[in-house]
Amino acid sequence: MLGERDADSLSLRELARAVGVSATSVYRHFPDKEALMTALALEGLAQLGAAQRTASEAVGGGAAGFRETGRAYVRFALANPALFRLIFASPALLVGGVKSDLGSEAHDLLQANAAAAAARGGGKPEVQAVQAWALVHGLAMLMLDGQVAVDDELIDKAIC
Repeated sequence: MLGERDADSLSLRELARAVGVSATSVYRHFPDKEALMTALALEGLAQLGAAQRTASEAVGGGAAGFRETGRAYVRFALANPALFRLIFASPALLVGGVKSDLGSEAHDLLQANAAAAAARGGGKPEVQAVQAWALVHGLAMLMLDGQVAVDDELIDKAIC
């Protein structure tokens, strides 16, 4: 359902109906819609991390892996726009560093790649991590919002 519309427009009743359970049974697992959306966002964050790791490993890691994690980030956003927006709009994931703890695969991969890039070219790993994230997140959002055309070649050239 997230592929069809954004999370804010969904009700627990609709979600329950879509998966073939009663609305009351959803409340046995999730106390409210926010808890369900947080669980979905965490699952999305895990999927994003896995996509980035797979992309990095496919080229043997290193500098090429760092580039591929960025490209995978943008492509994940384009393939899963509602889920991607949910991940970064989920209030529970923004409080107290939960995002970096629970999304550790994506976070750890970014930090490790930034540290390796900083070691090669000087600079601080934490600055390189923020620069890389700003680039890929900005490009993803510009493409999702229609301000930049979705173009695979542009993704490859912008993230080099």
